[in-house]
Amino acid sequence: MNTRVVANMPDLTNYWMPFTANRQFKAAPRLLSEADGMHYTSVDGRKIIDATAGLWCVNAGHRRPQIAQAVERQLMVLDYAPSFQMGHPIAFDFAQRLASIAPRGLDRVFFTGSGSESVDTALKIAIAYHRAIGQAARTRLIGRERGYHGVGFGGISVGGIVNNRRVFPQLPGSDHLRHTHDPVRNSFVRGLPEHGAELADDLERLVALHGSETIAAVIIEPVAGSTGVLLPPKGYLQRLRQICDRHGILLIFDEVITGFGRLGAPFAADYFGITPDILTTAKGLTNGVVPMGAVLVSRKVHDALMSGPEEQIELFHGYTYSGHPIACAAGIATLEIYEDEGLLTRAHELTDHWQEAIHSLKALPNVIDIRALGLLAGIELKSRNGAPGSRAYDVFVDCFDRGLLIRVTGDIIALSPPLVVSTAEIDKIVDILGRSLRKVA
Repeated sequence: MNTRVVANMPDLTNYWMPFTANRQFKAAPRLLSEADGMHYTSVDGRKIIDATAGLWCVNAGHRRPQIAQAVERQLMVLDYAPSFQMGHPIAFDFAQRLASIAPRGLDRVFFTGSGSESVDTALKIAIAYHRAIGQAARTRLIGRERGYHGVGFGGISVGGIVNNRRVFPQLPGSDHLRHTHDPVRNSFVRGLPEHGAELADDLERLVALHGSETIAAVIIEPVAGSTGVLLPPKGYLQRLRQICDRHGILLIFDEVITGFGRLGAPFAADYFGITPDILTTAKGLTNGVVPMGAVLVSRKVHDALMSGPEEQIELFHGYTYSGHPIACAAGIATLEIYEDEGLLTRAHELTDHWQEAIHSLKALPNVIDIRALGLLAGIELKSRNGAPGSRAYDVFVDCFDRGLLIRVTGDIIALSPPLVVSTAEIDKIVDILGRSLRKVA
């Protein structure tokens, strides 16, 4: 076993790591000590290409001086201020700037501290909206199989990844659409799958089962990321929007991953031309520098809650760190970089090269499907008998040893490099991954 012993290794005992096999990791730790641009540096001094934008979040690349300087300036002016019955200018400034790039009509902004908080906030807003318009029976929340919506109790209730759910109780009344993954009809497609738009009709089944008058909202990821990059079939999102409208159900897009340029447009809502009623963000909001999330809400939903006496609190919800001034400073600097460098649309410019490079892996051992859109990709591997997930994990470890950071979920390799990636770096990512796939086979 490679124990990766290096000088000045920290004591690993106390930190209980998230979403990690702690005992396995601590026996052979993979530690990162520095980052710059497209690369991490490991504690033993090796350069590691970041093919995952950290954890889907470092869209502008690492160690951006503009963001660091903005954070430092803000720390020296106002390090913290409460947002309950108080305010500070930079939160309003950031909300205005965020609204200016949001999908049309989603210009009311509620700040949170993470993607999980954004999801739970969106679900609560949806239920509060229906109560405000006199439809208080609408409390049911509909997610989708294989969906990921964070780790709050609301998020795991509408989420559809079994390991995130099996130990914990869920909110009563939640239900799920079928997922859209159809490897028989849609394997190795380039772009959006041709087959499966009719899967949106599954919402009609749930309406017939529960009654539309009980359903508050449907929440989906436009592209399901954490489960392994599942793409929506052509026409699927349009059909889902129409069914929601027909039954008075709010549509929530979880864009924690797809937001801020990942598909070659500011948001997936822009890319697909479908505007939800509520949209959740986090990750790329601050380039991953400071934890923060934001929920973008339509005026229809927002204004329905702006009723009653003016001295009445409209939504009894919020967080200690909502609109944190340091996070807002990081967010404004991040948006400026996105605009100055054209990063919100750069994935569109790279998409042909990305597709060609990723699909060149098709003939390699145990590759059973490839899915790619914008600067996202999922490479699905054949599982080993009796050991699901082990093949992809071995590729993950081998890639790290070769100087490449990828992400795996089950036996699916997920790639989402920073939007600053060059074509030469794309080629290098695919070359290292290809050599690892051959070795692990």
